[in-house]
Amino acid sequence: MGAYILRRLLLIIPTMFGIMAISFAVIQFAPGGPVEQAIAKLTGTDVSATARIGGGQGGDFTGTGAGTASGADAISSKYRGAQGLDPEFIRELEKQFGFDKPPLERFGLMIWNYMRFDFGESYFRDIAVVDLIVEKMPVSVSLGLWLMLISYGISIPLGISKAVRDGSAFDIWTSAVVIVAYAIPGFLFGILLIILFAGGSFWDLFPLKGLTSDNWADLSWPERIVDYFWHLILPLLALGLSAFATTTLLTKNSFLDEIRKQYVVTARAKGLGERQVLYGHVFRNAMLIIIAGFPGAFIGAFFTGSLLIEQIFTLDGLGLLGFESVLNRDYPVVFATLYIFSLVGLLVGLLSDLMYTWIDPRIDFESREV
Repeated sequence: MGAYILRRLLLIIPTMFGIMAISFAVIQFAPGGPVEQAIAKLTGTDVSATARIGGGQGGDFTGTGAGTASGADAISSKYRGAQGLDPEFIRELEKQFGFDKPPLERFGLMIWNYMRFDFGESYFRDIAVVDLIVEKMPVSVSLGLWLMLISYGISIPLGISKAVRDGSAFDIWTSAVVIVAYAIPGFLFGILLIILFAGGSFWDLFPLKGLTSDNWADLSWPERIVDYFWHLILPLLALGLSAFATTTLLTKNSFLDEIRKQYVVTARAKGLGERQVLYGHVFRNAMLIIIAGFPGAFIGAFFTGSLLIEQIFTLDGLGLLGFESVLNRDYPVVFATLYIFSLVGLLVGLLSDLMYTWIDPRIDFESREV
């Protein structure tokens, strides 16, 4: 097992390098880079996603910045809205954002810094990228963690009940409800909840902004707990509508596969009760695939971001941060979140595989090639 873990850890290095290299190359073609964004803010002009003159900052593969330009006109013509600005000022902007260096040098410096977990500072916010991510995580953790706990808490018992009553009216109707709920977009259901319960057209029962009320500091601890969950009810309903289908049906099918095996017939023949057979023998084997995926779901809950739900319910989390960073070409935030989330995802994948072997020692990854 030690050799397998080592191989998987070593495989993370080229995988992460490939992810970052491809993303960096794609960004070079993206129009309207940070220099153009800064110029637009200074001049009051609009830099749209298609605004690009002479290659634009995002698509500047030469990376030599103003040093390759011959004269003020060439410098100014590189960026939309830069005409009439002092070329020296534009050079300073390029230096500030690091675009006075060739692309390969920029990429190499970024990889070196990221290997030391130095993610720098946001281009347009006076804050370190790590601090910015930590600042936005409470919203994402609140949504992801509670959604995971509620989803597992409902889906697993429901899946077991459906397996035990396979083919019954209960099984058919619950399957229909789960599948229909899965097909409804979460953001659409969120809008419906706002219309019905958040002062849209009917009742004004739930708050529609943030995780806490404005008078949070004045509330007692019991009141703070109630206020916190009061703010979470609608977003969790919108997110959780489609969260039950996969786990429920996976649990049901896994139990059905185990119930039909010979050892279950033998256990029943020995006179064991149905509950003993189900939870004493079937449960451990049937829950293998569910439990093995729990570490990934648990850790992923800390990095969950749902742009549309956060936007609808005015929640400032990682989903909205990622969208705004891409929109504003805040590359340190874009690449840092990509690096962190990709690295966490690869490590969680390894952890999930190790969970398989811990739950069922018969599974041996050591004899397999990565």
